Amino acid sequence: MRILITNDDGIDAPGLEALSDIAAAIADEVWTVAPAFEQSGVGHCVNYVHPTLIREHAHQSWAVEGSPADCVLAALHDIMPARPDLILSGVNRGNNSAENVLYSGTIGAAMEGALQGVNAIALSQFYGPGNRELADGFEAARGWGERTVRAIIDADLWGDGDYRTFYNVNFPPCAAPEVKGLRAAPQGFRTGDGFGVEPHRSPSGRRFLWVRGADQQRATAPGTDAAVNLDGYVSITPLCADLTRHDTLDRLADALA
Repeated sequence: MRILITNDDGIDAPGLEALSDIAAAIADEVWTVAPAFEQSGVGHCVNYVHPTLIREHAHQSWAVEGSPADCVLAALHDIMPARPDLILSGVNRGNNSAENVLYSGTIGAAMEGALQGVNAIALSQFYGPGNRELADGFEAARGWGERTVRAIIDADLWGDGDYRTFYNVNFPPCAAPEVKGLRAAPQGFRTGDGFGVEPHRSPSGRRFLWVRGADQQRATAPGTDAAVNLDGYVSITPLCADLTRHDTLDRLADALA
């Protein structure tokens, strides 16, 4: 098997090192094409307004001055001599459960892989009181990454439509021995305040804004991704780039008629 790994935290991020170990346990050929600098929160952004600089970082490892989706495009259409069998994106430092899915560059890379017809999985490590002080904050991801990826591969549920399925995996915020197992879970939603801004004024009088997120320790509805993560389970969520609200489509057609 040939695996491409990427992320949104940058090519020197410790989570990418963890993902490299996971990929090496599964495949005999691993390629790394990751952003040269951190690209968190860029979602599925692609760069088509100016050239993208790429450079060889190490053997079968390339740094791209672009988004995670740019990295996937660079790998598939320029860097790799043959297409990968699987794309793994992560391991992100921080969860991509609930509404975080919509902002995540980690998810964006997996989505681009799926749009390019390649099986893809995004992996993220939830952080919280249970693992924030561990020597290795990615302990749960390292301990459960291989078996989680293999479980998805063995299930072989990638779909056959134009918008193929890709997967979102979140490891719980605890030590590896405390992980309870794997759970299929839908995307949840953290009620209350979401993303917002915190204004600041510099000594020179200029105004700046810091974007602030919601409380990440707030559970979503029972059985959904963040809820099972906070309960100690690895969540596995099948996703699709088709954003159509299908349950409303027929009702809308009737209303328009």
